[in-house]
Amino acid sequence: MKLHFKYGTMNSSKTSNLLMMSYNLKQQNKNILLMKPSIDNRFSTDEINSRVVDSQQVDLLITPEMYDFDSIIDTSNIEFILIDEAQFLSSRNVEGLRDLTYKINVICYGLKTDYLTRLFEGSKRLLELADSIEEIKNVCYNCNKKAIINSKYLLNKETRMFNVVKEGENSIDIGAENKYRSLCWFCWNEN
Repeated sequence: MKLHFKYGTMNSSKTSNLLMMSYNLKQQNKNILLMKPSIDNRFSTDEINSRVVDSQQVDLLITPEMYDFDSIIDTSNIEFILIDEAQFLSSRNVEGLRDLTYKINVICYGLKTDYLTRLFEGSKRLLELADSIEEIKNVCYNCNKKAIINSKYLLNKETRMFNVVKEGENSIDIGAENKYRSLCWFCWNEN
């Protein structure tokens, strides 16, 4: 059994991939659990939502202190655990999920870095512990190069131009395309 980390920039279809994987596993009569961090309330607190694929109910909301998942869930019949928004996991969460891989495959989907180009805590620990790391590629919003930056932007009301935010607190600021765009290094660096 393995711990997998599948990462990509904003709008790279990470959640759609997770929901399609869930659908495929269920079609094969596999027993799965869907999880996400409790902080993810962007579209719903108890569902995994995608703009492309139908949403699915979450089996467990993960709080930062959770570690001993065997004492929280009955894993006796579970074959796969799929986790959305894995960047919001705590290091302790990731270590607990790592322990589950003695008997269950765990597949985590999330961002690698924040808008300041710094690793999220959960992503950092996943990069350190995952057996398998896979990038879900995306194209820059402004050009055709590979997107690697989750840029945060604000609309300048005077110029009607979008300004990329490169400074600020390293705090979680949940949003979608209303706040973030995937950019290549060059487009991000020029702003």
